[in-house]
Amino acid sequence: MFANIKGKNIFFDVDGQSVEVKGDKVVHKPVIFVVHGGPGGNHLGFKPNLDKLTHDAQLVYIDQRGCGYSEEDRTDHYTLEQNVEDIEALRQYLGLDKIWILGHSYGGMVAMSYGIKYQAHLEGLILATTSPSYQFLEKAKRYVEEHGNADQIYYSNKLWEGNFQSEEEVGQYYKVMQPLYSVSSKEGKPPKKPETKRSYKVLNKGFGSFLRSFDLRPNLLHIEVPTLILAGRHDWITPVSENEDIHQRIPNSTFHVLENSSHSVFIDENKLTLSLISEFLSKHSLSTLKMN
Repeated sequence: MFANIKGKNIFFDVDGQSVEVKGDKVVHKPVIFVVHGGPGGNHLGFKPNLDKLTHDAQLVYIDQRGCGYSEEDRTDHYTLEQNVEDIEALRQYLGLDKIWILGHSYGGMVAMSYGIKYQAHLEGLILATTSPSYQFLEKAKRYVEEHGNADQIYYSNKLWEGNFQSEEEVGQYYKVMQPLYSVSSKEGKPPKKPETKRSYKVLNKGFGSFLRSFDLRPNLLHIEVPTLILAGRHDWITPVSENEDIHQRIPNSTFHVLENSSHSVFIDENKLTLSLISEFLSKHSLSTLKMN
């Protein structure tokens, strides 16, 4: 499905019911906007890993502007601010009063930015392996310099420079770096994934431009909605310290470290990750039960 936002078709997909009948009760479940990372990724990376969350919520998967099935745009529109405005426009398009946002990696940066600007329309945040500022870059660079092999150093330098020349080159980056992104892959049990489009233009814009200077830290204290923060103990690109920093700055937040995960917590420890999210939703969601 598509929503036309500022003249461009933004793709979204809906999984699960927002209203469910259970016996003699009608259950109104929370609606969660699921925001992918990258920049330049797509929503397919979440599937089927989040399927079981539909027991607790309705999921609205989004491909950010220029990513996945969404329409390409001018490079100067590939910004953090535009991603936030697209989420707000989609909320209005769907006629929703309040939403949850689940943001992974760069998606978490978008989610926090939305919370800072549009908190009145936010019910809660779920932030998975993300960062509040540009400082994650230096930590990630040091990690690769100290622990990476020759290919990983070569391709990560392309990332830091925002210098990919094609989708094929981005695909090779993820192939080479996969053992760092996922503990399962490092242990020789790589997940089966379909080949999907990753936008090198969007990725280049992020790492070659605004990710070098963005800083949400001063404004995080203004986020008052319930916030769950999940970190992977072995995460190389948005390490535990970055996620802990978010926890220390958002007053009403809960923090968990997944001990057997890297950046890809939804793959490495899927059952535990979904359990933590479900428990958090049960505690903080405004879902209601109504008699028929």
